[in-house]
Amino acid sequence: MIRVVLFCVIAVCLYAQADVQKAIELHQSGDYAGAIDGYRSFLREHPEAAAVRSNLGAALAHEGHYEEAIREYTMALDASQGATQVRLNLALAYFKAGDTQNAINHLERVHKEAPEQAQATLLLAASYLRFGENKKVIALLDPITSLATADLASAYLIGTALIRDHQVERGQSWIDRILKNGENAEARLIMGTAKFMANDLPAARADLELAVALNPSLAEAHAYLGLTLLRAGDTAAAMKEFKRELELDPNDFDANLQMGVLLRQDDKPDEARPYLEQALRVRPGDYGARYQLAAIDLSANRLDSARTRLETIVKEVPEFVEAHVSLATLYYREKRKEDGDRERETVRRLTAAAQAKQTEGRAVQP
Repeated sequence: MIRVVLFCVIAVCLYAQADVQKAIELHQSGDYAGAIDGYRSFLREHPEAAAVRSNLGAALAHEGHYEEAIREYTMALDASQGATQVRLNLALAYFKAGDTQNAINHLERVHKEAPEQAQATLLLAASYLRFGENKKVIALLDPITSLATADLASAYLIGTALIRDHQVERGQSWIDRILKNGENAEARLIMGTAKFMANDLPAARADLELAVALNPSLAEAHAYLGLTLLRAGDTAAAMKEFKRELELDPNDFDANLQMGVLLRQDDKPDEARPYLEQALRVRPGDYGARYQLAAIDLSANRLDSARTRLETIVKEVPEFVEAHVSLATLYYREKRKEDGDRERETVRRLTAAAQAKQTEGRAVQP
């Protein structure tokens, strides 16, 4: 869906030296390691060559060296005085590195400078979707897409966002649009997502299993199948799906978070921590991942770290019952009875309010 655009013509015009031309040829032929060596050799003599530095960033990103690619793109952006295409490539490197927030920061600027840039628009929508910002995906794509003209990538992004935003009827119209092209893994993923959210687990599982059968490499399909299996109580099968998702996309938020949760529950905190930290890199500030890390710190008696995390969480999300429970435990462990009693009372109050709300929801309407 998204691909790096090389600055080959610009580079050749500005720098006719044989070594950079050779590096470009190697890059275009798929010899990325050779291209990287060639670009670096040229840049030692011409460090100001923004286009060549951007090409180096592209080759490094293709090889999975995202931190190095980001560094090269950043220098190229400075040297090119903020060229839009260089910024787009930098954003793509951030996206692939799992740094969604920085990807969004640069993509929003690209979209503002060049709203007609379709690649940037789709990548921005994909970034919002990864970040769980469904309404922003809809607001971005709604004005420029229609059922009659949208390509499958746009249809998939807006359809997914609508379903996850609980706009099921509108989302269904996009599913139908995708299915006009025949049985489709993307449509089955959206349908499975909708049924999962409606807690229709058998139907969700059927759609999601079909999605991964049609396209085993489809992003998020294994993660949602794992979530469905987990909710149905099949933990072992769920973990297999989360692992499969992470083989395809190490930056999938749900797969990282759930692997961390399951490993922590299985008393494997050292194995759980890297997954939770990666989940936080994808969605900085996510309080679920932060709580899990706090729970690991608490179980290891790292009280200062656990207290900092938990006190911040309950301040930001005061209705988070589990965080209050853990914070009460921590305070009692520190012999801070008054603080522990206060948190325990907060837990009692929140629990009572939740139970009252459930009872009200079950009441028969006259």
